Amino acid sequence: MSRTPGTTDFSTAKNASINTILAEEANRIGSDVHKQMLHTSPWIDLIKKSAFPEGMGYQLTTLIYDRSLPTKKADGAGPGLNWNDVATAQTDANSLLGVSNLGQPLKGAAEMVQGANGPEVSSDDGRNYINFSKKLRSYKINRAVIESPRINIDDLRYAAHRQEQLRAVIDNLSEATRHSWAERYRDEFDRLSDVLVVCKAGTQFFTGNGDVTTLTSGTAGGDTISGGAQLTASNISNAVLDKIYFQLIRKGAGREAYGRENGRPVFGLVCSSEASYSLMTEGEFRDDVRYNNSAVSDLIKPLGIERSFRGFYHLVDDLAPRYTDGSGGAIVKVDPYTVADGITTVNGSYDSAKYEVAFVIHPEVYECQIPQPFTGTAGLTFDPVNYSGDFKWTNIQSEHANPDGTIGFFRGILACASKPIKTEFGYAILFKRPATGVAAATV
Repeated sequence: MSRTPGTTDFSTAKNASINTILAEEANRIGSDVHKQMLHTSPWIDLIKKSAFPEGMGYQLTTLIYDRSLPTKKADGAGPGLNWNDVATAQTDANSLLGVSNLGQPLKGAAEMVQGANGPEVSSDDGRNYINFSKKLRSYKINRAVIESPRINIDDLRYAAHRQEQLRAVIDNLSEATRHSWAERYRDEFDRLSDVLVVCKAGTQFFTGNGDVTTLTSGTAGGDTISGGAQLTASNISNAVLDKIYFQLIRKGAGREAYGRENGRPVFGLVCSSEASYSLMTEGEFRDDVRYNNSAVSDLIKPLGIERSFRGFYHLVDDLAPRYTDGSGGAIVKVDPYTVADGITTVNGSYDSAKYEVAFVIHPEVYECQIPQPFTGTAGLTFDPVNYSGDFKWTNIQSEHANPDGTIGFFRGILACASKPIKTEFGYAILFKRPATGVAAATV
C-alpha cells in the first residue's frame, strides 16, 4: 500500500503475516512509542447501565404505565373533576344551615339510565373516574465480538521496546471498545426515540418513531417525508428547542431532568460543537451565556459543562451523525472515519456532509442492560466472560496451526440489551449544518 513518503507503516490487515504485528528494528525506532487517539463521547457517561436479568431467556418485555388523569365520564372522556354541592341553598336569609342532600339521592351516586342494552350507569352522573393504560415493549440482547490479529509471542524476543508497543496495542483496544460503546448508545437512542424533528420552513414533529434511518424509506411514524434536497432547509434554532422544552415539561419529563435552575428543569442536548456555537450566538441570545452563573449538577459537571443555555446543557459530541443526499430522495449516513486494510483514517466527506442530527437526551428514555459474568452452576465452573468489552489474551493450541501454543490474539465481547422505558422523552433533531449558511428554522 502507498504511504506518505518519509514514513513507515507497520499496521497490517487482519490476514497479513502474524510476525509483523510488532516492530523489530530496535536501532531505527526511538524510545517513545506514540499512538493516535479516537474521540471520546458523552454517551458513555449519560446512558443508564444495569445488569441483564439471568434465567429469563434472551428476549424480555417491559411494562410501562402511561400517565393517568381523572375524567368526568366513565368512558374516560372529559378531563377534569365534577365538583358537586354537599348541601342545597339556604332556605331563607335567617337560616344558618342549608338543607342537606344526605336524605336524597346525591349527584355523584350511581344513576341508572336506559341504554341500548338495558339499564346502565349514566356516563354523566356527577362522579369522577380515573382509568389506567399501559403498554408492553419487548427487547432482546445483542452481542458483538472483536478480535485482534494473531500474534506470535516469539516476536517479543526481538521486538523493539516490547513493553511500550504492547501497552500501545492494549490502549488502542480499549479505545476501540469505548468508541464502539458510544456508537451503540447513540444508535440505540436514535432507534428508540419516539419523536423525530425535521428542521425546515414550518418545522415538523413526527411522533411514533424518531429513528432518522426511517427517512431512507420515506416515512417516519407513518407520515410521508420528502427526501433529498427538500428534506431540510434550515439550521437548528432556539425556537425549535423552546418548543421541545415545553413539550417535555407537559409530558412530565422534568422530574428526572439532569439539573434544575430557578425551579425549572434543565435537559441535555447532545450536539456537535458547530451546532452548539450556532445556538449560543443566535441573535440576541448571547446574553444568556454571558450572565448565566447557575451551578451545574454533579452528574453533568464531570463532562466539562460549566453552564446551561435556555433550559439545556450543551453536551458536545463531535462525532454526531451526519448525512448527505443519496439516490431516490434518500439520505445516506457519512461516517467520521474510514477503514481500509486495517488502517483508520479521517473521512473528509464527514466535514462536508449536508445534514446533521442532534439529540435531546433524557435518563429515562432507555436503559442498557449488560450480562453479568457467569462463573458456573450446579457444581460446574466456567471461565467468566466479561461482556463489557474487556479484551482477554487467548491462546488456542492446535495440532496443525498452533502446536507449540506460541500464537495468540486479543478477544473482546460486547453484549447488551436496550430496555425501552419512556421513549416519548427522546428527540432526534435533523437539520442542515450551520456551515451551509442556511437560516435557522422557525416554529
